[in-house]
Amino acid sequence: MTEPSAVHIADYNPSWSRQAVEAIEALRAAAPGLFVAVEHIGSTAVPGLAAKPVIGLMAAVHDLTCAATDRPALAGLGYHPHDNGMTDRQLYVRADGGARSHILHVVTQESWPTRNQRIFRDHLGNHPEDARCYAQLKWATAAASRGADEYSRGKTAPAQEITDRARAALGLPSVPVWEKG
Repeated sequence: MTEPSAVHIADYNPSWSRQAVEAIEALRAAAPGLFVAVEHIGSTAVPGLAAKPVIGLMAAVHDLTCAATDRPALAGLGYHPHDNGMTDRQLYVRADGGARSHILHVVTQESWPTRNQRIFRDHLGNHPEDARCYAQLKWATAAASRGADEYSRGKTAPAQEITDRARAALGLPSVPVWEKG
């Protein structure tokens, strides 16, 4: 699968939550007992927020080595391992019709409560002004960028600022939102 050169941002689609529920149910059925928790994350999980139309999921497991044994079950659902330099998780991508449609972050149960993606999602859902500003930033950054990495880097500093505030409100220290090596 090749990465597109342009980043596509779409207005919020209410079907994203249904797509996430269906994907979560399929994951649980394909790998019973593997996941301690599975949630919809990312911009598609925030009602009203514009997003790249890719369903983000995060799943917690007791141990990352356990998830590797269930790769055939995940592959049966179209999820394939994707190495992008993050060493604290297993990353899987699903492409429907040749385009990335889902991304699954498999993390440890121990790290689950302090994961930036979950904290950021919850903050945006509870702070509409931050969500509105973040959506405007995403549209502008996508229009000005020449690809996914440039897009991600372009929105890192504002995302870091919002995440830092959200983590501080929970009594947590700042940790980088840019996770790639």
